[in-house]
Amino acid sequence: MSNLSTTSDDILACARSLIVAGGYNGFSYADIADVVGIRKASIHHHFPSKVDLVRTLVARYREEADAGMANLELQVSDPLEQLRLYVGYWEACIADASAPFCVCALLAGQLPVLPEEVGLEVRAHFRSLSAWLTSVLERGGRHGQLHLMTTPRAEAEAFMATVHGAMLSARAYGDPKIFGAVTGPLLERLATLQIRS
Repeated sequence: MSNLSTTSDDILACARSLIVAGGYNGFSYADIADVVGIRKASIHHHFPSKVDLVRTLVARYREEADAGMANLELQVSDPLEQLRLYVGYWEACIADASAPFCVCALLAGQLPVLPEEVGLEVRAHFRSLSAWLTSVLERGGRHGQLHLMTTPRAEAEAFMATVHGAMLSARAYGDPKIFGAVTGPLLERLATLQIRS
């Protein structure tokens, strides 16, 4: 059985990298078969259709992200440091090209042409990330650790959009440093507490 899960994991990992490189319509089972070194029939055994494959991939991606955020909550209590570590994770992934783009952010741009089952998983990821960011920002604002210019929810949406936009800019310019240039000022602004005299 472990061989089956390894093959399944290899298929999912390959599909993830192909989606990041070319989007939902930018790959086929033949592409995966070539990279993984298996027959297309083997892929169909694990994932009968491309919809099944990508839906499973996004669901697993969301589970990994949720686990990562939960672990961050356990390891670090300071809200600003949590946000810095979240941004730092993506900055490192972009710099070393291990995960140069959030799979769900990329797929969100393709929602009008995605199968509904995949779209539901992508939207669930955004809701989950937004909820976590909202809770971090709410806690930081409540304890005077973060400077919020609007509601925690609106700040969370702006934060998420800035991080995803920074990924897009880094890709567009072919320069990983752009990511930090875009996200750095956001973190600085959140860290700057208003001083009233």
